[in-house]
Amino acid sequence: MRAVVTVIGKDSVGILAKVSGICAEYNANVTDVTQSVLQDVFAMMMLVDISAMSSDFSALSDRMTALGEELGLSIHTMHEDIFNSMHRI
Repeated sequence: MRAVVTVIGKDSVGILAKVSGICAEYNANVTDVTQSVLQDVFAMMMLVDISAMSSDFSALSDRMTALGEELGLSIHTMHEDIFNSMHRI
């Protein structure tokens, strides 16, 4: 099972480290990441393997949302099945 994590907001030092650190806390393995900075806007998308997580998915999602609020970023964590359903033509 995988999840998709998206992060958008004003660029600052350590965003990738903080988001991946939370993944590590929950034993969720980051398998792929892409990021870019357009002027001062940071955008990142991660694929995260959640099959060996140490707690339920909603705990990870809530923690990511809280981090986003703390840093002034928009962080969304979505289960891969939901992501695929939303983007199926």
